[in-house]
Amino acid sequence: MRLDWEIARRGYRRYAAYPAATVAGLFTNVVFGFLRGYVLLAVFRHRANVGGYDPTDTITYVWLTQGLIATVYIWGWTDLALRIRSGDVATDLSRPVNPVRAGLAFDLGRALYHALFRGVPPILLGAVVFELTAPSNPLRWLAFVVSVALAVVVSFAFRFLYNAVAFWTTDYRGPVTLAMIVANLFSGFLIPLAFFPGWLRTVADATPFPSMVQIPIDLFVGEAGVGSLLVQLAWAVALLALCQAALAAGTRRLVVQGG
Repeated sequence: MRLDWEIARRGYRRYAAYPAATVAGLFTNVVFGFLRGYVLLAVFRHRANVGGYDPTDTITYVWLTQGLIATVYIWGWTDLALRIRSGDVATDLSRPVNPVRAGLAFDLGRALYHALFRGVPPILLGAVVFELTAPSNPLRWLAFVVSVALAVVVSFAFRFLYNAVAFWTTDYRGPVTLAMIVANLFSGFLIPLAFFPGWLRTVADATPFPSMVQIPIDLFVGEAGVGSLLVQLAWAVALLALCQAALAAGTRRLVVQGG
């Protein structure tokens, strides 16, 4: 555990070293929070409820997604693919720690930094400007925190998998772009999955993507029970196992400078 803690600390410190980038990202999150908020509130101009969401739940969803965007980080991460392409991954493989374990610990440190400095501020601002809903039960707050941590794990495992494609192709950008499009749609980041037609919601629920965004938010607004944590945990375990399998398969064919 000490090793994981030290790696997580370095993940935190890496992003803490660039406060200007944090401020710029925070500003962007807030701007898009207002844009997305007013667009989705327009849905309720002629109806009071959509899929169990009322206007208060929906605007809460908007600001929670803006707070989770950098914390969970469902897209835009290509660090591993770049290291595979450059051959630097050989250094990772030579270290006495599993690359999946090290990457996850580092990502949890990153997520903590972003939760504090790009997650909490936009949610607080949204609460000042709009009427947001919030759990009254402390246990639900605890479940939400655990759910966000599991969302980070699921997200990391998914990002690791689409980056691992670089073991088999010289141009990883196509698969990465496709993965990000699918994750944006089915995670519940673009719009709540409750707004989907029934058949499309069924498809989304059969994937790991709701565990990244929709489940934490549904727990927060009271649209899901704590049993949904088991769904996240199952996807986290399954995807991490796939990461290990992909890494093992990829390293069997990896060639770095002819070695």
